[in-house]
This record gives sequence, C-alpha cells and structure tokens, in this order.
Amino acid sequence: MRAHVLTGPGGGGVQRVPVPVAGPGEVVVEVERVGVCGTDLEFATGEMTYLRSGHASYPVRLGHEWCGTVVEVGDGVDASWRGRRTTGDTMLGCGACRRCRRGRQHLCEDRQEVGIRGGRHGALAERLAVPASSLHALPDAVDPALGALVEPGGNALRAARAAAAGPGDRALVVGPGTIGLLTALFLRAAGAEVHLLGVEEASLAFARTLGLERTWTEQTLPHAPFDAVVDCATGAGTPARALELLEPGGRLVCIGIAASPSTVDTRALVLGDVTAVGVLSASPALADVVEAYARGIVDPRPLVAAVVGLDDVAAVLTGQRLPGAGPGPKVQVDPRRGSDPRETGGPQ
Repeated sequence: MRAHVLTGPGGGGVQRVPVPVAGPGEVVVEVERVGVCGTDLEFATGEMTYLRSGHASYPVRLGHEWCGTVVEVGDGVDASWRGRRTTGDTMLGCGACRRCRRGRQHLCEDRQEVGIRGGRHGALAERLAVPASSLHALPDAVDPALGALVEPGGNALRAARAAAAGPGDRALVVGPGTIGLLTALFLRAAGAEVHLLGVEEASLAFARTLGLERTWTEQTLPHAPFDAVVDCATGAGTPARALELLEPGGRLVCIGIAASPSTVDTRALVLGDVTAVGVLSASPALADVVEAYARGIVDPRPLVAAVVGLDDVAAVLTGQRLPGAGPGPKVQVDPRRGSDPRETGGPQ
C-alpha cells in the first residue's frame, strides 16, 4: 500500500509499504481522512521532543487524527466491528500499570501513540492497524471531515471543561489555531462569553467568520476581568502572560506546548488563588466529542482549509499553503486520492 514515510527532518515521501495485518485484539482500518497537526510539523522539522527523549525515531509514519472503516478484525475482536466507520484513541497504554488500571492510559509511562511514539504507525497511509479497544464508532451524522477532527476536538473539549466557564463567565483563549478555535467553540457552546487573543489579523478574521466576534491583539485587548484563560499558543512567554490576564480566583488552563521552557511565577498563582490545569491528550473526551459533533452542538468543519492526497503531504509538512486552500488552519488528507484504483476499489 501507499504511505507517507518521514525519513528525517525535511525528508521523506510516499513509499510502498506492507499492508498491515490485524493481530490479536487489533483491527485494520481503511483510512478515509487524516488531519495534519502541529505535532506532525515538529517531526518534519526535527523539533519534536520525543526524538530527543528516545520515545520516537525516524523513519516514522505520521497521522493521529483519523477516521475510516474497519475492513479486518483480528483474533478476539468482535466481528461486528467489520464494516463500521470509526476513529480511535491516539494514546495506547500498556493496560497493566496503575495508571492504565485507573483509566489513565494516556499517561502510561510505556504507552504507544499512534503516528507519534513507540513505533506505532500512523494513519498517513491507505490502511492502519490499531487495537480494537481504542476504537470509537462514528454515527452517520459524523462525516469524514468531522471524524478526523474528533481527536483535536477531544483536546479542546478537555481544555474548555478545565476552564469551567459558563453563563456569566468571561473566558479568554490565547492562540487562534485549530485547538484554540475548537476550545473557543466548546466554551461558547457552554454559554461563556468568549474572547480570542492572537497575533495575525488573518487568523482573527477567520475566527470572526465562525461567529467568534471578540477577537483581539495585545494592542487592542480590552482591560476586562477574565474568569478563565486557556493558553493554546506555543510561545514560551504566553503562560505567564495568561496568568497576568486572569481574574483572582480564576482558572488557568495550559494546553499549548512551547519549544523551550516556560516560566510562571507561583507567587501569582498563590496570591491570586488561581487554579492551574495542564491538559494532555484527547482520550477522556473522545466519546463526548463524537456526540457533540453528531448533535451539531459544535461544527468545526469550516476549520478545514483543504483536503489533499498523500502526494501533497511533503509540501504540507513544510508549511506550504497549497493553491486553492481556504482560510482555515487545518489540512486533511484523503489517502485514497492519487492511488491506484485497483488497490483502493476505485474512486470514492
């Protein structure tokens, strides 16, 4: 089958690789759609932390925001999964440690991460093998674009919930990228007054097309008390700035990760009686995101700027804006595009 294989910083492309086989407890999924995210770009530049820690190495097959149809089930897997549309958890714990037994497999020290960590191949390929235990079935109302947005949506929903902002509360989201916009949409759905802080006018203008009218730069940000601030940016200084903007007694949520260490004055946390929360992984919220998308509580499809084939992934990983792309921050990949119709069953 065809897969995009990243061989090193700035290297790699589409290769022919063996078709995966479902091992015991696994399924094979025919991939329908895959999102490209900031983690993938960090692998492409060589900046991904796991490359230095030894949790990942080249060559790597990326792709952890995916949806598709189960085409093969392994031993011990309910046969009813065959033919069902699904997405899956990125975080695959060992299943035996204390964290896994307590439902925190996304924090397992020995976890694999699909397309990221521990040699578990990702979804930038025509087919993908994953444990059946990681699957979340998709209803018909969740189309391919939404299906591949479940994973980032899970991160955003957890961040919005950690902010605990609802009617009567004012929430500020720092960083209007994919996670920031999704977080803002979930906060709005919860009834909060949502503000967005960004740098580039183009991204803020796009946010306004989603009905997020309160968009600001540092120069225009109003002097208003924010009951919750969610840092979705990647600047080393943004957590401290977020804390400065927070109302005493408020909640600081950090989900963005900087390339270098961030510093926060814990005196400001203590004297402000602030609750600070870090968010890693969509795992605990995936099922709720599927339901929210299916019910139309949040519709993030406008975030998808383009859908491309595997042959375009190399360009996307260099940060290129492909011709015809819309204003949204997310690029998705349909691995069936540009492949041999004899291998994929023809155009779909």
